[in-house]
Amino acid sequence: MDIKRNGSQPSGKAPDDYFTGTVRIDPLMSPPEPARVASAMVTFEPGARTAWHTHPLGQTLIVTFGCGRIQREGGPIEDIHAGDVVYFEPGEKHWHGAAPTTAMTHIAIQEKLNGSPVEWMEKVTDEQYGA
Repeated sequence: MDIKRNGSQPSGKAPDDYFTGTVRIDPLMSPPEPARVASAMVTFEPGARTAWHTHPLGQTLIVTFGCGRIQREGGPIEDIHAGDVVYFEPGEKHWHGAAPTTAMTHIAIQEKLNGSPVEWMEKVTDEQYGA
C-alpha cells in the first residue's frame, strides 16, 4: 500500500512546449509497472489550454471546478463544467482547457503504452481556440 498524503507531492508548472497560458499540474498517482494508469489534477487559468494531442489508450477527464472548453479534431468546440466527465478514445486528436474568462480544474486519467501516456502535437492557435 502506498498513501500519497495531501501536500506531499509538489505542484508543477505545465511545460510551455505543450500548453498555452498558465497551467498548474498536481500529480495524483503513477504507480510502478505493471500498472499503466496515471492521473493528475490540472488547473487552467482563463484562456489557458493544452496543445493538440492523443493518448494511446484514451483519456478520461473529470471536471472538478469551473468552466472549460474541449475539442476533438474535426468537431465543434464544446463547453464543459464542474461535474462533467469526458472520455477521449484511444488515438483521438483533441485539446482541452479553460474558458476565456473562467478557470477550470480537471482530474486527467490516462494509461501508458510503452511507457508513454501521451503524444503531443502542434499548439492550438488563438484563432482555433476562439472559433
